[in-house]
Amino acid sequence: MKLVHNGTDWSLVNGNKTILSQKIGKPVIYVGCGQENVYMYRGNFKIEDYVIERRPLAALVVKVDENGAEIDFGGEMTMVIRLDGDLAQLSFTNVNPAINRFWFRVDAKETEHCYGCGEQMSYFNLRGRHFPLWTSEPGVGRDKTTYVTWRSDVENGGAGGDYYNTNYPQPTFVSSEHYYLHVDSTAYADFDFRNPDFHELQIWEVPASIRIEAAGSFLELLEKESAFFGRQPELPEWVYNGLIMGVQGGNERSFGLMEKTLENRIKVSGVWCQDWSGKRVTSFGKRLQWDWHFHQEMYPELPKHIEELHKRGIKFLGYVNPYLVNDGELYKEGLKKGAFAKKSDGTEYLVDFGEFYCAVVDLTNPEAYQWFKDEVIKKHSLDIGIDGWMADFGEYLPTDDIVLHSGKSAMIEHNHWPALWAQCNYDALAETGKLGEVVYFMRAGATGSQKHCTLLWAGDQSVDFTIHDGLATVICAALSAGMIGCGLSHSDIGGYTSLFGNTRTKELFLRWAEMAAFTPVMRTHECNRPNENFQYYDDEDCMKQLARLVDVYTMLAPYIKTLVAENAAKGVPVQRPMFLHYEQDLRCYDIQYQYMLGSDMVVAPVYQSGQAEWPVYLPEGEWVHLWTGAEYGQGDYSVAAPMGDTPVLYRKDSVWAKLFESIREKYGK
Repeated sequence: MKLVHNGTDWSLVNGNKTILSQKIGKPVIYVGCGQENVYMYRGNFKIEDYVIERRPLAALVVKVDENGAEIDFGGEMTMVIRLDGDLAQLSFTNVNPAINRFWFRVDAKETEHCYGCGEQMSYFNLRGRHFPLWTSEPGVGRDKTTYVTWRSDVENGGAGGDYYNTNYPQPTFVSSEHYYLHVDSTAYADFDFRNPDFHELQIWEVPASIRIEAAGSFLELLEKESAFFGRQPELPEWVYNGLIMGVQGGNERSFGLMEKTLENRIKVSGVWCQDWSGKRVTSFGKRLQWDWHFHQEMYPELPKHIEELHKRGIKFLGYVNPYLVNDGELYKEGLKKGAFAKKSDGTEYLVDFGEFYCAVVDLTNPEAYQWFKDEVIKKHSLDIGIDGWMADFGEYLPTDDIVLHSGKSAMIEHNHWPALWAQCNYDALAETGKLGEVVYFMRAGATGSQKHCTLLWAGDQSVDFTIHDGLATVICAALSAGMIGCGLSHSDIGGYTSLFGNTRTKELFLRWAEMAAFTPVMRTHECNRPNENFQYYDDEDCMKQLARLVDVYTMLAPYIKTLVAENAAKGVPVQRPMFLHYEQDLRCYDIQYQYMLGSDMVVAPVYQSGQAEWPVYLPEGEWVHLWTGAEYGQGDYSVAAPMGDTPVLYRKDSVWAKLFESIREKYGK
């Protein structure tokens, strides 16, 4: 990185590529003030802004030395640029307290591609669209042209969502110009990539800093980026032993279905009972009792059953989130401890989670944080032998009349909340020596989640093939999250959200399972309305096919383990966009529904119904079809894709070729 200046004109340049440039008539920074209006209904946010003022800042004084520059913007703001090799760090000092809106322009090319902004589920390449960055429920359907989204909006307070809604936003993007840019702020933001000449980043505060770092290749860039954010630890060895089966209903039903699954030769690594703490039935479906200890009536003697499972090499997983229902035992204890966020009148703030109300554990309060970590996560989960859990609901922090221990505005803490929640879980494992043995999976995320999230989960997809909320979205989600340093991801096999007559089919379940066999973790979910949706254990043929796919996953384990280790060591995601390894192939930059599993496999999941063949693009090299052994060169192909055989090809010269061949010998055509 170098700074080029001429009087008050200046540019930040990487090699022959200009990243920032300011001259008369071309400002980098605009500032102003605005008044937001934020409405939340059950985790769905409607956010509007009235911009009172917006004006450009001119650089009045530029002081330059060999390490960077100091730029004064009319006495209202200063920016210090510090250069260190491929790194530029921009720090801001806001002198004018009236400024609460900040716009930052980054030079762009019309042909440039941008990726990241957290976990995005509709569009991998961000160019041509803007992306509001605010953690929330992702919405149902996420497509304003569909019936399901329309009805969700009308009947559930705007719960339909849009293309940009995500549990895991982050003010970070990666450019095809071989740099990443990260804004150090947790305020509401909107990254706009629609202009062909510049990217405009809007933040609802003056950020502390902006970090821009470049590299010679994408692999090197991700290594630098992940070194900055922190890297996910490796997964426990046991996850590779088979399927984590999601079941509920108490001891008899859950463990009975486990036995049925095993009897049908489906390898099981873990039993995930999200209702281990009890259940509530609401209009949405079967929900949980948000009181995080095992339910004595539904799961009597659970610690004993867990011990018995362990003797058989099977793990038990539960569920926890940072809220406590106001009719539960732990709520009473937390109330005595003063662990909850309050309203301005001093009473506990209760959040409507859909026909029941919960207190917010104030994670900004060190004493509340410690109490929840020690008394809830450790005592009620780890101490009874639980091997993992869904760490849910990091995105619900309200922003209206809520007072936090930190003294910060909820508008600032909201996007920080998922990172705090991730760290709380991480600290519980680290302090008990359970890192590497226990896995928790999260849908919500923020800057800093990378280091503290053992496994990402794509969230609550619809039980269908829709582009914006179905099977296809989890492919895009994994790729985008991987570009900001979260390279271990998985999803609910079969999806989760079933509403308004939209129900899971056998075809959807099996197509989802096909893809999941080529991801870090295989886990099923019964969805929000189990009785109305297809379940694998009710269908003999499906169990037979699932047994095959789970076995394929376990056979791939030696290969997947090396990829997980690479993610921990270098921040290279397990599921990778193709351009990470084929930078000169321009076709690879726009592919979002096909991915590389490591450097040696191309996976093209079938994400539409009624398909017998499926299109695949292969980069340069010689490629072998996993199921048939047919060989292909670079180009576009239509590949046979019968149920159970999602298109997967591997490099002919791969050091793992014998492993891949063993799969074909056992299950090929």
